Order: sequence, then C-alpha cells, then structure tokens
Amino acid sequence: MPLIQLRDVSVLPDGSFAGAPAVPILHRLTLDLAEARIAVVGANGSGKSTLLRLLNGLLLPDTGTVTVDGLDTAKHGSRVRRRVGFVFTDPLSQLVMPTGRDDVELSLRAKVRAREERRTAAESRLSAMGLLELADRSIYDLSGGERQLMALTSVLAVDPGILVADEPSTLLDLRNTARLRRIFAELPQQIIYTTHDLDFAADAQRVLVVDGGRIAYDGGPDEALDAYRALALGTR
Repeated sequence: MPLIQLRDVSVLPDGSFAGAPAVPILHRLTLDLAEARIAVVGANGSGKSTLLRLLNGLLLPDTGTVTVDGLDTAKHGSRVRRRVGFVFTDPLSQLVMPTGRDDVELSLRAKVRAREERRTAAESRLSAMGLLELADRSIYDLSGGERQLMALTSVLAVDPGILVADEPSTLLDLRNTARLRRIFAELPQQIIYTTHDLDFAADAQRVLVVDGGRIAYDGGPDEALDAYRALALGTR
C-alpha cells in the first residue's frame, strides 16, 4: 500500500508568509497515511479540502514536507501527480473536452499512442463504469452525478496508485451515491476522500476529523464519527 507522509505541515492564507502573524489554514500536521480507505470530515472551512490538495502537489505547504512514497511534492510534483489522481468536487472544472469519450481518450493519450487502441481502451474503461451509453453526449447534457462519474473515469484511466477525491458525492443523488460507494469499495487504489455524508465516511478504515486546521480526532470510523458529531453539535 502506498504511503503518504506529512511532516510538520502548515498552510498559511494567501498573502501571508511563514513567520508572519496569521491564522494558518492547516497548522503543523504530522501524519502517515497508509490505510486503503481514509475519509476526512469536518465543517466547511475547517481545512479538509486544503489537506487533500497537499497530497498530490496541487498545493505546496508553507512549512514542512509532504511526500508520496518518498517523493517530495515540492521537488517531484510531476512524478507525484502521475501516482496520485485527484477528483474535484465540481466535475466541470475537470472535464475539459466536449464529451466523456473525448476526455477519457485525452487522459490516455500519453499512455496509449495509437488512436484506435486508445479508443478501444477508453471504451473499455467507460463500459466498466457503466457509462458507455453516455460517452458521446455533451458533458453539459449529463446530470451532475453522471459528470462526476465521468470525471472519475477520466482520472482512473491512467491507473494512478492513489485516488484523492474532494467531496465526490456532493452532486450525487441517493442512487448514484450508492453506486459511487460500490465503486470505491471495489477499486484497487488507496483512496483518500472528504465527505459530509457520514454513512459514506463510515466505509473507510480510518477517519480524520479536521477542525480549525488541526486534526481533532484520528481513528476508526465509529469513534471518529462520534467525536465529529459531538464536535459539530457542541457536546464535546
């Protein structure tokens, strides 16, 4: 299983710098992330999305280091991003081509050079996700849930070892949320995801509760989600 390590990591607001008086978005986090399924929960603005963006170098820490299998995200960003696929909350920020088929083929371009082979490989991945019949529709004609699953397929097309997903169920209805949970359960990748859906979070082996830029609780899902409920309701 891959290993992501954060060592004394802080992230400061835009316009500030290390050593200046500012309230950090994330404050001196030290974590080893090795479990197959890790969920991150917390209130809006707690820092959980910032934490996820550190994991593939989309965001660099202001202090400390983030490494993926020994690769420093600040020094080896392109190599890290080949290992760590990232799924955004809003799939329209990720789907850049007119159709899902085009987007999956774009993802495969560096890996599969021959056009016909690439088309076949894209169809195989779309079919495996149950999306082949939607492959040639405009992404603007898809529902939010269909777009999210299409974006996920594009990210998975290059077979990253780690999948990081920022609130992937936000735009999904109940049926597609259940579908996403089944997909996550079956994927071979290590998956680290944020969610406000506590049933979805309970699928993980480990849950991080983020509050005010710090890890308020780190443990198994039952205990961690109890701690989060108490924190959110002010009973802790």
